[in-house]
Amino acid sequence: MSTTSDLPGRFPELLRAAALRVTRPRVAVLGAVHALPHADTESIIVAARQDLPGVSHQAVYDSLHTLTEAGLLRRIQPAGSVARYEARIGDNHHHVVCRSCGVLADVDCAVGGAPCLTASEDHGFLIDEAEVVYWGLCPACSTPRS
Repeated sequence: MSTTSDLPGRFPELLRAAALRVTRPRVAVLGAVHALPHADTESIIVAARQDLPGVSHQAVYDSLHTLTEAGLLRRIQPAGSVARYEARIGDNHHHVVCRSCGVLADVDCAVGGAPCLTASEDHGFLIDEAEVVYWGLCPACSTPRS
């Protein structure tokens, strides 16, 4: 049985399973995104440099693109927000975003498997995913200030 603490040791295996070469920038980026769910690119760069101090901005951007294309990461970009990345993949979940501070959290789909919503008109598309973003105020922003 593996634990979350075992996960960094499995990054090379995950990369190989996705038919990707194992590189230090990719491993550092995977580690950063797993440690910082919903992080923006700048936060990922800072975190990746904790493990790999010399990693360039471009290497992080390239790794994010490659890992997202390979399905190892998910890129999300709520309206008015910068792109963020998460390692929670392969399930059907959505997000809730604070209108005031921008904090973002996962929300499990209340209906089931993907897509968890049925479009009123599919226009001939074969729909396999529905993306829902809930908007509101987080607990910190909705608490009246004294």
